[in-house]
Amino acid sequence: MNDLISVIVATYNREDALGAVLRALSRQTDRGFEVVVADDGSRPDTAAVVAGWTSRMPMALKHVWQEDCGFRAAESRNRAIRASAGAYCVFLDGDCIARPDFIAAHRALAEPGYFVSGNRVLLSAVLTERILSAGLEPESWSLAQFLAHRRRREVNRILPLLRLPLGPLRKLGGARWQGARSCNAGCFRDDLSRVDGFDAAYSGWGREDSDLFVRLIRSGVRRKNGRFATGVLHLWHPEGERSQLPHNQAKLERTLSSGRWRAVRGLSTLDVVSTES
Repeated sequence: MNDLISVIVATYNREDALGAVLRALSRQTDRGFEVVVADDGSRPDTAAVVAGWTSRMPMALKHVWQEDCGFRAAESRNRAIRASAGAYCVFLDGDCIARPDFIAAHRALAEPGYFVSGNRVLLSAVLTERILSAGLEPESWSLAQFLAHRRRREVNRILPLLRLPLGPLRKLGGARWQGARSCNAGCFRDDLSRVDGFDAAYSGWGREDSDLFVRLIRSGVRRKNGRFATGVLHLWHPEGERSQLPHNQAKLERTLSSGRWRAVRGLSTLDVVSTES
């Protein structure tokens, strides 16, 4: 049985953040995974960061790049899925730092018939700058350290960092797609293939992950709550350009009003992966 997990890290021109994310992944307690960087057309500096980590990572590291034609996160992730080898995919944004038990927690929560939706702690601009400029390692900080940052209003909340065995409570709201985000989520490859992955008809920021979760639920896959188990540390960044959000919202509304669970432009429509290293 293939028990390899493929961690798909979405990135675009955030070399400093990506380096911190790869560092944290290199220190996971569970090392039965590979990392596939889904690069949505970054400049060569990102490839240099990946190359620099290739020899230092204790697991396989791949870099899948596509031409920069605007925000195309859905297609970029699909290309990374195609290049991956694991039976289970964990999606992580390239500005979200995982704590050492992140992979172990996702593995423990993985269950046929379910996708896992995790959450995150938002770091302030000041704290993010300090982490990246000084090479700080927040993935190793204690709860007491985070509480100190919370008192200074440098993190927005603490609860996602707690570890609680919620058992069957994790399956409450299994048909709810609202609030699920692809910055921290896990899904079996077979389920992704059934719905044909992300829908590359979405371009520009927003709603491509909601569309995926709607279609997964419609196909029979239920949501499992990853809170109090998989929380990640989200580095601050300026809000992205969102002019396409109304168009993407309209696409999502059409998905919701239809009975469709396969993507309009999904995994099956891809040509060969553009660039892989």
